[in-house]
Amino acid sequence: MKYGMNLLLWTGELNDSLLPILTKLKKMGFDGVELPMFNLDLDYAAWGKRLDDAGLARTAVTVRNLEDNPISPDAQVRAKGIELTKKTLDCCAAVGAETLVGPYHSALGHFSGAGPTKDEWAWGVESMRAVAEHAGKVKVKLGVEPLNRFECYLLNAHADAARFAREVNHPACGIMYDTFHSNIEEKSIPKTLKEIKDVLCHIHISENDRSTPGKGNVRWRKNFDAIVDIGYDGWLVIEAFGLALPELAAATKIWRRMFDDELTLAKEGLEFMKSEIASRKK
Repeated sequence: MKYGMNLLLWTGELNDSLLPILTKLKKMGFDGVELPMFNLDLDYAAWGKRLDDAGLARTAVTVRNLEDNPISPDAQVRAKGIELTKKTLDCCAAVGAETLVGPYHSALGHFSGAGPTKDEWAWGVESMRAVAEHAGKVKVKLGVEPLNRFECYLLNAHADAARFAREVNHPACGIMYDTFHSNIEEKSIPKTLKEIKDVLCHIHISENDRSTPGKGNVRWRKNFDAIVDIGYDGWLVIEAFGLALPELAAATKIWRRMFDDELTLAKEGLEFMKSEIASRKK
């Protein structure tokens, strides 16, 4: 098992102010960090060296928006989405990120007033297959993320994401599981994790209020029981959000502070994850 911390708790873009934070995260015992991958013009090769020097492995996260929506009826918009995700994968390769996760299957926060159409599903699969072919070439794994019904409409349940990945049918395309979205969408956590294990490549550990894992109402016993039962041994990454980024606070609808400070959240979250896994592997 590898333990990571999503840097969106601090920033939406890699910058020098993160350097002391990275040092502290490594000292806490994190194996790696999850990088926000929105600005594609940074020197990611240089950041890869910095992260190597810090002793931190990395994964990355990105999104797609309405103007580059991979399920748009406009072929040019779909093509732009494919192009940008491919460019993001190039940045992942440059920085040494082994997995790119996130809801880049469709436009974040956009709704049609109905569920996905057959055409939208087909466009999504077609777009992701093109992305997966590039991911295979640059040796980065795709971890497609389903989101709850209030954040997108293409992929909500993890079983739908698994079916999506199976239709993409490329070894570079897997899915990720998120305890926050699962808490909203899934009836049976053990059943869900068992059914998706063949395509599962990444897990976000996220509390129901997006604060410190273990301090809220997520069904943690069921989650960790199932994670261990299916033999998962990849990344467990804390995903928590605060008020540091106004644009992210607006997107995640977080208007009040849910924790004391970011580093304490990271420390307590890591201790929680490690203790939960250790108690089940005795």
